[in-house]
Order: sequence, then structure tokens, then C-alpha cells
Amino acid sequence: MVDFELWWLLIFPLFFALGWLAARIDMRAVIAGARKLPTNYFRGLAALVDDDTSEASRRLAEVARQEPGALDLQIALGKLYRRRGENDLAIRLHQGLLENPDLPEPAHDQIRLELADDFQRAGLVDRAEEILTQLTDRPAVASLARSRLLALYQQERDWDRAITLAKTLRNDATQFQRELAEFHCELAQAALFKSDLEQARKEVAAAFAANRRCPRAYLLNGDILLTAGDTEGAITAWQSLENQQPEYLTLVAERVLGAYDALGRTADGIKLVRGWLETYPQLDLADLLYPRVAQHGGEREGLSFLRDAVHGYPSLAGIAKLIDAKFGSMDPATRQDAELAREVVLSHAKRLRVHRCQHCNFRSKTFFWKCPACGEWESLTPNRSESLSV
Repeated sequence: MVDFELWWLLIFPLFFALGWLAARIDMRAVIAGARKLPTNYFRGLAALVDDDTSEASRRLAEVARQEPGALDLQIALGKLYRRRGENDLAIRLHQGLLENPDLPEPAHDQIRLELADDFQRAGLVDRAEEILTQLTDRPAVASLARSRLLALYQQERDWDRAITLAKTLRNDATQFQRELAEFHCELAQAALFKSDLEQARKEVAAAFAANRRCPRAYLLNGDILLTAGDTEGAITAWQSLENQQPEYLTLVAERVLGAYDALGRTADGIKLVRGWLETYPQLDLADLLYPRVAQHGGEREGLSFLRDAVHGYPSLAGIAKLIDAKFGSMDPATRQDAELAREVVLSHAKRLRVHRCQHCNFRSKTFFWKCPACGEWESLTPNRSESLSV
């Protein structure tokens, strides 16, 4: 049995005393550090919370002058300048930081990344590209540099270099399938514009190889076949989109109807597109179909179609068109009231009916394959929605 000495009991109170003293010292250090922070620092943060970037940049710039060694603060201030569009200030700030001979190597690379962003925002793309290309050899920031370089190539519409770089960025987590397919579609669109059908076909084939479900590739494939004079083949190509991405049928519906018109089979085209609308009632097709149905089958059939479409998928635009279609059967007094109701409904429909980016919630009356706000590909809804959601 181990002998027990009474003086061992003194060890336990000693441990408690040391722990209490360490906590007191740490707390005092925290309080002292907080007291050293300039008042402008907290006021700058408050201005940022209030989204007053002008006041925030002024306050934080004053703190940065007082604390030139606070590197994180200097970098944050540069980002704030860039956000405000004051790219010249951001460039001068980051260039000034790089002139410090004692700057650690990791911080040096980080600031160069920021400087590349400054140059890109300022439109000095060549200088941004030069910096980013150099940083692709720096292990700590190589991945970030390549990603930003890819964004720069897209901004410059340099699709060949974007394709090459995207392939090098592939990994287990990200294959860049959607992006690569869209890059090839951009090249196919350019070739089709120049009537270079052979090159356009090669690019569409490459798009399908990258992403078999790329909706734009199906659309372009039909366009190429139509240009080549194969109208039946074009219709088949556009129809095949239904098996892959049926929500994008809205974008080919007008092409399909025009192709059937060219073949003298207008009724077949109307039947096909009406079938799409019945199967996928959320498709933005009623506006396109109604005048064709009315012209081909008469006003009564057109009104019946429109009523079924509105009841199947109610919308303000559909209701406004339904009111418009019934004007002929109204007496003058009723028609005046109906016109007022239609104008009110239609004005709200025009305001709300937009394509919405599912990534950043950007809204547009025009459809884009690439969101102008966040830069995501195929993120805008192909069908316009009437929504007040944010």
C-alpha cells in the first residue's frame, strides 16, 4: 500500500488556484485587447451591418491607417473598395501591401489573388490573367487561381481555353459536366452563325459527350438539322428533349410549330405541342398556342383551349387572355368593365412573370443560359413564373 503524506492534500487547492489565476489572466487579456480596438472599428462594423458601405469604408480606412500591420483588416478593406466599385483604391491598397518586404509568403499569394480580382473588375483583364496564371504554380492558392482564371475566360468568351482549363480542374467532387457542355454549345452556336455546319456538329457532339442531358445541345442539334434542310430530323431532335429535360420544351415549341408549318402539317404541330402542355401544364406554352389554335380551328375551339389551359394551370396572364378572348360576346358596358379588369391583371402579370435563377434568385424577363448575376449555367427557369417570393 502506498504511503499517504498529509502534505499531498495541499496539491489540490494549488491546482484550483492556478486554474482560477489562468482564467483571470485570459479574461483580462481579452478585455484589454477589446479596449485597444479603435472606436472606428466598431462603427465601421455597424455601418456594414446597416449596409452603409460608404461610411464603413471611411471608418475602416481610418483604422487601417492607425493599424498598418493588421493585414486581415487591410485585405477586408480592399474587398470593400472593390464591392463599391472603387477599383483604383483597391488596386493601390493591395499593391502597397505587396511592397512590404516582410510580408509572409502565404499572405503575399493571397493579396495577389485579391489584386487579380481588382484588375478584372477594373477591366484590366490581361493583368489579371497574368497574375492568376503565375499563381497556378503556387500549391497553396493554385486551385483558387484556376477557378478564377476559368471565370475570367468565360467573361472573355474564350471558350477553347475555358474547356482546356475546366478539364484540368476535374476531380471526384466536380466534373464540370454542365460547364463543359455549355462551352461547347457556345462554340457550336458561333459555328452555326457562320454556317459552318460541320464544326457546329462536332461541338454539339462534344457537348453531348460532356453532358448527355444538356438541353441546349438538343436545341442546337435541331437547329443544325433544320439549317441543313432536314426538317423532319430537326423535329425529331427537338422532340427528344422531352425524354431528358421536358421543362425546356418551351424553348423549342415555336421551332417545332414552324417546322410543321413548313411541311404543310400545321395540325400535327399543334397537336404535338398541345400534348406537351397537357402532360406538363407548367410549361409556358398557352400564349404561343392560343392564336394558332384559334386560327386553325376557329374562335370557339381557341376559347375552349384557353379555358382548359387556365383551369389546368391558373395564371394572371392566362386570365387576362381569357378575358380578352370573350370581348366579342360582351355588351358595351360589360366590355368596359372587362377591359379595366384585363388591364389591371395584365399589368401585374407583366411585372411578376419572369425567369428566375434558382441559384441566386436573379429575375429576368429574358431567358439566359448563364445567369448574368451569379454566373451559373442553366440556372434560370425556362418557364416564366408568377411569384412574389424572394
